[in-house]
Amino acid sequence: MPALAQRPGVAVTLPGPADFPAWRQAARGLVAADIRPEQAEWVVAGELPGLLAQAPAPPPSAAPFSVPRAFLDQAEIAIRHSDPERFALLYGLLWRLVHGERHLMQAATDPAVIRLSTLAKAVRRDAHKMHAFVRFREVQAEDGPRHIAWFEPDHHIEEAEAEFFLRRFASLRWSIVTPRRSVAWDGRALSFGPGGRRADVPPDDAMEPLWRAYYASIFNPARLKPGAMRAEMPRKYWRNLPEAAEIPRLMAEAPRRVAEMVERAAAAPNPRPQKPRHLQAFPRDAGHLSAPPHVARDMPTPIDAPSDPALALAALREELLSRPDLPEFAARATQPVFGEGPLGASLMFVGEQPGDEEDIAGRPFVGPAGRLLDRALAQAGVERRDAYLTNAVKHFKFTPTGKRRIHQSPDAGDITYYRPFLAREVAAVAPQLVVSLGASALAALTGKKLPVLKTRGQVVTGLTGHPVFVTVHPSYLLRLPDPQAQADGFVAFVADLRAAHQSAGAALA
Repeated sequence: MPALAQRPGVAVTLPGPADFPAWRQAARGLVAADIRPEQAEWVVAGELPGLLAQAPAPPPSAAPFSVPRAFLDQAEIAIRHSDPERFALLYGLLWRLVHGERHLMQAATDPAVIRLSTLAKAVRRDAHKMHAFVRFREVQAEDGPRHIAWFEPDHHIEEAEAEFFLRRFASLRWSIVTPRRSVAWDGRALSFGPGGRRADVPPDDAMEPLWRAYYASIFNPARLKPGAMRAEMPRKYWRNLPEAAEIPRLMAEAPRRVAEMVERAAAAPNPRPQKPRHLQAFPRDAGHLSAPPHVARDMPTPIDAPSDPALALAALREELLSRPDLPEFAARATQPVFGEGPLGASLMFVGEQPGDEEDIAGRPFVGPAGRLLDRALAQAGVERRDAYLTNAVKHFKFTPTGKRRIHQSPDAGDITYYRPFLAREVAAVAPQLVVSLGASALAALTGKKLPVLKTRGQVVTGLTGHPVFVTVHPSYLLRLPDPQAQADGFVAFVADLRAAHQSAGAALA
């Protein structure tokens, strides 16, 4: 122990257990001071001091150096893990990236890279469970009703996931209490405080019987797989879920109910089943967006949209949420992912469909392709908050493979189904220029199968009459075969976005 205490080292104290900006700033200072990974000890303020705390960390350095975006993306998530060695793991990888192992993140068999990926996956899974298993109970406060939930995350995800609940329950006043941290929304601002106890949250409310009745009504005894069910809904969450009280009874009754189903036998199939088709949703009255003749055939009765753009978007969301004829893959998605950004934005970006991370977060362009798009927008001089971002298809289409969900490209029928929603979204946003990201978006916007690479950089006319600037989807760059091709492709993509920005500015002038 004395020998260990005499090793030269520095102590780095972080203000919070998942403060990535603080870790990043401190790590830059360590690299600039040539502090090797084994010389640095990372602690969180308020926790027990470490063994190597002989000298304070060097001040942050402005010395420029860069690392692959893949590392930063993974590190920002992995730092929320509860593993006490996560800070050292991240700094060890950073040190290697800066000191000659530039392509380290592509080494799929490297133990540290594998560990980083494992931590990030565990954090994502914990966040997904929080989204799925938080149940609010209503309590009456002096200033009106408030909704409170108890959750026990495995990792430090409370602050990172607060935005999800803010978007989902913006109209409620709510609090989420965890053993380490509490999150509260008062209708105006988010606030964070110390953790609490499960006893601080009421055990039930008037909605409990409804939850239980709903769960019992959708329970299919013929598809009961206890192992898979416990994997997706671990027992640690059961005591927080009102529907969990029904699980033992429903499992015990499953064999009898299945036998009864077999005895009743299935009804004979319809000899002339209705042919499935994608329905359209364009409004056709003169006061609103009209569909072109070749799209307007066989449309259902239109729904009048509000004249106010914000109300039009709200009505569009409600319609999509209530549609009984959604494509089959929409039922497997976590949620529809709508566009975000200001109405009247000069630029509106349209991608293909939400991916895995977008499906979980409920926001467009937050996954790898979205992070690459953010970088490109910044270099092109476009503020993401000033643009409107959406997708042609509003649900994540995927193929389940074990625990992974593999992206599946939408087909022509999927694009046709969602096209009316996209057209009405474009009409409500009323951008100066629509930027088509990739082939699916271009087909949705124009109704034509145009070659993206041949029309790239050109402006074509969309079905709604809006000008459409053509470029590639950022995921195209991620699929390029080598780092040099990706770098060249990124430069060209930035040039496209800059040209679109200038074109929109010219239109405004």
